[in-house]
Amino acid sequence: MAPTMRRESDALGQVSIPADALYGIHQQRARDAFGHLGGLVSPRLLRAYGAVKLACWRCNAALGYGHDAQTQAAVEAACEELITGDLHRHLPLAALQGGAGTATNLAVNEVLCNRALGMLGLAPGPQQRLQPLRDLNRHQSTNDTYPTALRVAALQALQELEAVITALQNTLHDGERRWQEVVKVGRTQLQDACYTTVGRSFGAWAEAIARDRWRLSKCAERLRLVNLGGTAIGSGLGAPREFIFRVVDVLRAVTGLRLARAENLSDATQHHDALVEVSGMLSAAASNLMKIAGDLRLLASGPHAGLAELRLPPQLTGSSIMPGKVNPVIPEMVQQAAMQICANHQTITQAVGMGSLELNPFMPLIADRLLASMELLTGAAEALDQRCLRGLEINHEHLARQVSNSTVSLATALAGHLGHEAVEGLLADGSADLGERACAAGLLSAEDLQRLSSAAQVLRLGSPSLHHDGEKDAP
Repeated sequence: MAPTMRRESDALGQVSIPADALYGIHQQRARDAFGHLGGLVSPRLLRAYGAVKLACWRCNAALGYGHDAQTQAAVEAACEELITGDLHRHLPLAALQGGAGTATNLAVNEVLCNRALGMLGLAPGPQQRLQPLRDLNRHQSTNDTYPTALRVAALQALQELEAVITALQNTLHDGERRWQEVVKVGRTQLQDACYTTVGRSFGAWAEAIARDRWRLSKCAERLRLVNLGGTAIGSGLGAPREFIFRVVDVLRAVTGLRLARAENLSDATQHHDALVEVSGMLSAAASNLMKIAGDLRLLASGPHAGLAELRLPPQLTGSSIMPGKVNPVIPEMVQQAAMQICANHQTITQAVGMGSLELNPFMPLIADRLLASMELLTGAAEALDQRCLRGLEINHEHLARQVSNSTVSLATALAGHLGHEAVEGLLADGSADLGERACAAGLLSAEDLQRLSSAAQVLRLGSPSLHHDGEKDAP
């Protein structure tokens, strides 16, 4: 049995819609035009759009553009359902759209309107009591609601990201404290270099993440300025001055975010370089995660024929053909996420630069990639922390063997006391272990040799000292 249909009209003609559908003609045209290209619009953006529409609805009511109490409450309830995600299944929109996001704004208006009508006991579709464009889009444009919704969504995502980055930093600092005195061989160009400690490596990673945490804290300042009230091109055409001056205050109350209206709404409508800056900070954080994950992957290589300094907590069976193989899947996942974030940054940079005259038509791509980067970074940092670092173990015996076997590390420690040429002379005589040769030549004692690779000396700033405890270096 064929479903009952309703007919809706716009400037392009008529379209048949299932009678009980919450979507309308504009969403149907968008589905036909864009399909699901690039996946679906981010749920974060839809939730934020609900907050923007709720703020505009309340602001209009406060200015005397409201409806009867039942209608007012029904629309507010519909907006709340969009915020919670209950209406998202009615908005399966393509992430990549032409028109600067107009399809998303129009579809949101339709779904909110029809949902409210249903709460009022009325059928969805054209009704005099409540209309998508006349009522849900009053004093608004796609060109101010869409960028504002993006910034709201990004600020909300940023709060989650900052919490995860803080937890990751704390875990790394914990490793720094726990293994501060576990001596290991440091490497440059993947070759033995100087003695260091496991804790010092963790401390360096923690410091890098601390910088990311500081940079991310500055992203909020770039995102908090919105162009809501600017309507089509930032002039506020179609909106009363009272609405323009008050609507962001209402949105701030709805979201709890420290939002502010941009001073120059024309600039805020056509220029989105602040989003490039935010994306760059995400990319910087991704590059640190990529490097740390790569270090963990390399230091855990083996477990018998690699560096094998660390043991990562196993997650998955590593091979369909090699029994017992376990792969470093979390670091590898993190590195892939980081590469995608860096690629997203390049895409966002290009899309922002492709804006033309009074508007940027490529806001859907910017929104999709920026929110994707935030979610990728949050997920990658959380996985690295909880599923890799927190269960990590140190291979103490193997580290000690590497320290005793690294001729280059010992030679580097000796060079500060014996001179570069003298140590090279000892290295040229390959008849015995370097330390034994130095002791046999009377250049240092066995006690001095042991002290050079002790945690106290390795952690000492500058060249290691051969003085006994309590003695001071000569000035």
